[in-house]
Amino acid sequence: MPIIEVSGLRKSYGGRPVVDGVSFTVEEGEIFGLLGPNGAGKTTTAECLEGLRVPDAGEVRVAGLDPIADREEVTRILGVQLQESELQPKLTVREALELYSAFYPAPAGWRPLAAMLGLTDRLDIRFGRLSGGQKQRLFIALALIGGPRVVVLDELTTGLDPRARRDTWELIEGVRATGVTILLVTHFMEEAQRLCDRIAVIDAGRVVALDTPDGLIGHTAGSTVITFLPSHPIDAADLAGLPAVASITHAGNGETTIAGTDQTVEALVSLLARRQITAHRLRVTSGTLNDAFLRLTDRES
Repeated sequence: MPIIEVSGLRKSYGGRPVVDGVSFTVEEGEIFGLLGPNGAGKTTTAECLEGLRVPDAGEVRVAGLDPIADREEVTRILGVQLQESELQPKLTVREALELYSAFYPAPAGWRPLAAMLGLTDRLDIRFGRLSGGQKQRLFIALALIGGPRVVVLDELTTGLDPRARRDTWELIEGVRATGVTILLVTHFMEEAQRLCDRIAVIDAGRVVALDTPDGLIGHTAGSTVITFLPSHPIDAADLAGLPAVASITHAGNGETTIAGTDQTVEALVSLLARRQITAHRLRVTSGTLNDAFLRLTDRES
């Protein structure tokens, strides 16, 4: 049985649907991503899962339990790092860990947890003096302090610099290695592509795609992206007639980008040769999750 089950979830505010029939399951041990633009309904979905909001319709289960009706039992197996979290500025890291440990009947040992997350040399530092990356490490530790089977991480690396963000990704991979299931809520494409086993892309309150990162890239955006500046204009019908084309875009300087497959590349080279057109600045790269996301949410690059 999946450890998380969401079926037909709906939630509205002031008559406006924010979550509109969302369904997905998460297997134990997965890193499962909820990916979408700001305002897509990701956080509201997570809050219904956490028991912080009551759904208008649909069902949510964590290890077979209802987050509202079985709140106490769910609290023991679900750890949460909220989208916006703060602690009292004068509270030290040690005091925060000891305080949160006291909330659980059988907490995880906070000292090994602090060591795993690189906080041992920060135990006597006050929260207000921690860097952004150190605060995120502490919030991860607090989410894990109860020894949960599932952890929800909501916009974990927002506001972090690139080095701190990558360090945090390594920490998350380490947490999953201990057997904890992770639901990752994010709008960062690189983060989702790096960490997630599967991703539900949410847009306007609905799941518009659900697959592995490679599956989303291959089936939606084209597995290969060709970019070039033609020496002469190319007939739009010729480009559209290339095999396996997923999308064609044109930049203001005339540069053309085609998402497709290796078959598309071969056909394009043949077309350019027949038309005696030179492809300047030709680049052939793998498709990205960002390409897939833009197509799935009808956004133009």
